[in-house]
Amino acid sequence: MSYTEYFGLEREAFSNAPDARFYFDSEQHSQALTRFLRAVDSDKGLAVLVGGIGSGKTTLARRMLDALPAELYESSLLVMVHSGITPEWILTRIAMQLGVTEPAADRLTVLKQLYERLLEIDQQGRRAVVLIDEAQMLQTRALMEEFRGLLNLEIPGKKLLNLIFFGLPEVEECLRLDEPLAQRVAMRYYLHSLTEESTLAYIKHRLKVAGARNMLFSEPAVQLIYRYSAGIPRLINTLCDNCLFESYLQKLVRVEPKIVESVAGDLGLIELPLADSQRGVDQHLDKIDALLTRMEQRRL
Repeated sequence: MSYTEYFGLEREAFSNAPDARFYFDSEQHSQALTRFLRAVDSDKGLAVLVGGIGSGKTTLARRMLDALPAELYESSLLVMVHSGITPEWILTRIAMQLGVTEPAADRLTVLKQLYERLLEIDQQGRRAVVLIDEAQMLQTRALMEEFRGLLNLEIPGKKLLNLIFFGLPEVEECLRLDEPLAQRVAMRYYLHSLTEESTLAYIKHRLKVAGARNMLFSEPAVQLIYRYSAGIPRLINTLCDNCLFESYLQKLVRVEPKIVESVAGDLGLIELPLADSQRGVDQHLDKIDALLTRMEQRRL
């Protein structure tokens, strides 16, 4: 018997694998989505979402892609998996994603093909949108200049292409590699970790989607999960998943504080200090960043 069967779940509630069914529409996620849809619909050109590791950037990018109906938008999502990407690769990939069937071998011809395709999209009464996830991987000035050139594809009074970068705080440094591009950021939104109240709502939401018939975490356990995770969704998932498994092994009916403390200790986490100890908070967040970085490296 698996722990999902033991707790009467239809599926794992806290997997870190992207799954649209588990999207949690927190206040800040809703605000970000609303702002970026407005940026696209008013042809702002370039918008940027900045968030820490595990804060839900990829989830939000996929959610936005789903929120762009094909009859109104020609949209795509590109994930930058390494820093060795070239401007030629970016241009060709975007052209293909937006419907250029046979991109040419030389850059100028591809640019012409893309411009013609963007005109077609505009004549259809639709908007072209490209979402760039892991945008902090765009670490050269040549790449930033390429994106600036793409934003120059326009007709009088209207841009033909909208770009949205989703990235770690380092994406700000990437943008500064080309100051004219940095000045073109029309909208910027910072994604923060969840509050304690939102952490509780997040856990309840994922349990409900997974088919839970009752709350599987005691209130004190949830408080500890918040304090050990600092409200970072990926860490909340990791803690909750391990806590459910440990509770299953010990034949408990729900997760109690002692389980959270044991799992957090195994993960090398320390409890979030009180807010009046800023140095302690900073040290705690540094430890969490290091842990999330290791998790991210294993995921890639």
